[in-house]
Amino acid sequence: MNIVWLLLIGAAVISGAVKGHMADVSNAMFSSATTAIELAIGLVGGMTLFLGLMRVADDAGLVKLLARALRPVFRVLFPDVPRDHPALGAIAMNFGANMLGLGDAATPFGIKAMEELQTLNPDKESATDAMCMFVTLHSSSLQIIPVMVISLRAAAGSKNPSETIVGTIFATAMSMIVAIVVSRLFARWFALRKKAGAA
Repeated sequence: MNIVWLLLIGAAVISGAVKGHMADVSNAMFSSATTAIELAIGLVGGMTLFLGLMRVADDAGLVKLLARALRPVFRVLFPDVPRDHPALGAIAMNFGANMLGLGDAATPFGIKAMEELQTLNPDKESATDAMCMFVTLHSSSLQIIPVMVISLRAAAGSKNPSETIVGTIFATAMSMIVAIVVSRLFARWFALRKKAGAA
């Protein structure tokens, strides 16, 4: 991404120099920097509020309750992981934290889940189907409370910053379903290729 941004900035500067609009480029750069600072400061209030509420929910045990409810689903998605293995608990906690917008809390659970899944991995140099499925779930996680989007909309002056919640739930649910299906298809395809190669 750094290279992409560098190329975009370079293209803008070169284009401005060639067309004789360097003053406009400079003004746009300073104006954008000012807008970025104003937006960042505006985000602090909303983010603090929602992260505080999510932390209260976490401390109250809501995330653990959600994780316990999700365990039967994850036993279906991760058939190779033993029923009482600690990896399933960490995966459920990661997913539950992501659903509630606790991205910071989801990260350590994600690391713990991968560490636990690695203990089941016979080939330590390549990822198992369970690892790939977990990364898929983490990347396309269902969002019930999109904290960042709500905060951005509030900072930008939206009259109803939370009106995107229903759309976000639908969009993230669809993306998660597609991701799970694709992950399963790829797992089956690689298994067939491996079997064909062994034959």
